[in-house]
Amino acid sequence: MTLSAWYLLALAVPVLLLGEFVLRRVPVLARFNIPVPVVGGLLFALLLLGLRYAGMPVSFAGKVDAAWWTWLVTTEPEWLAPPARNLNLPLLIGFFTCVGLAAPLRLLRTGGRMLLVLLVATTVLSVLQNAVGVAVAVALGAPALLGVACGSLTLVGGHGTALGFAPRFEQAGLAAAATIGASAATFGLVAGALLSGPLGAWLLRKRGANPTSSAAAAPAHDAQRAPVVASFVADVQAVAALGWSALGHALLIAACVKAGAWASYGLDKLGATLPAYMGALLAGFTVRALHDAAGQNWLRSEVITKIAAVLLPLFLAVTLSALNLQELAQVAGPMLAILAVNTIVTLAFAAALVYPLLGRDYEAAVATAGLTGYGIGSTATAVAAMDAITRQRGPAPRATTIVPPTGGFLIDLTNAPVIAAFLRL
Repeated sequence: MTLSAWYLLALAVPVLLLGEFVLRRVPVLARFNIPVPVVGGLLFALLLLGLRYAGMPVSFAGKVDAAWWTWLVTTEPEWLAPPARNLNLPLLIGFFTCVGLAAPLRLLRTGGRMLLVLLVATTVLSVLQNAVGVAVAVALGAPALLGVACGSLTLVGGHGTALGFAPRFEQAGLAAAATIGASAATFGLVAGALLSGPLGAWLLRKRGANPTSSAAAAPAHDAQRAPVVASFVADVQAVAALGWSALGHALLIAACVKAGAWASYGLDKLGATLPAYMGALLAGFTVRALHDAAGQNWLRSEVITKIAAVLLPLFLAVTLSALNLQELAQVAGPMLAILAVNTIVTLAFAAALVYPLLGRDYEAAVATAGLTGYGIGSTATAVAAMDAITRQRGPAPRATTIVPPTGGFLIDLTNAPVIAAFLRL
């Protein structure tokens, strides 16, 4: 039985409340920085899996064509069709618009070294994931292209990059590249959501035991104190309490989303293989840059951050609840081996190389968790993991400002050529 995608939107808040309930009852999950929507979404997906095995398969349609829902994320030539769009697309693009608008130039300038380290390290990680993937595939007697498909194409790249490159992989000889890419990217999304927060927690515990820890440490976390669990209702109330300021910023976000739809449309016409949210992210960056360059102060990052704190969990709840975990059975044999090895390699790379290069301090741990999140899963899971950490231990402004544009935009500019290079080998 396939239900309308709108049911997912209706279930998003109950799923988030379920995640909050479990995290409060099982505080060890919160201490390992597992985000609320990840817990609730995966529990709901497991419920659906149980129903399928019980002979009562329930699934949800992924797309809707309601004009009022798709207008902001669609250009008029497409919208008049009307187009079917993923239900979670407006939430995703709205969130990334907030990422662009909330990134003040002064923080980007002062965080230049962190940005450079993250970008270079993730580019190296892309090469490493592909090389490891090819080596494991060849060792198992599988096509070398499968190693690339289970490398940076789907781990650093995610679903959008996998689908964008699928025709080229099929032309190169990898049959069913789209199906393989979707399954591998889903594996990465789940793994990134579950592992990036715990890696950050482990790095912070390790650092806390080190007497030479940086003086720039975050506030010490009392292990006896109940961990902080994000409250979606409280976040919504915080936005509502801002009144007209929240409404004005929301309208600006909507305008950037619409402008971004046209920017993405133009990029697609130019043949660029970029995520759907890229245009809106660029629009948000542009507006923020012009605002800061003009010496204005009406654009408030704290308001935009509060709006993003509502959009992100909704997006993740809808996305993870809709996962058909049975499809992960397709990630079997060589695919599972390649993905498992690459996940371990990514965790080791982040902890052993990236964390020290970033300075071994609190900001470094948060940024390393973020890199792990988008290096295995997606930028959204990276931000969710960083949010879980900072709610527990205090703000990390450089990491939370620099990681999203690095994982959501800049890395696509280097990952695509890396993938293309491996395709030519």
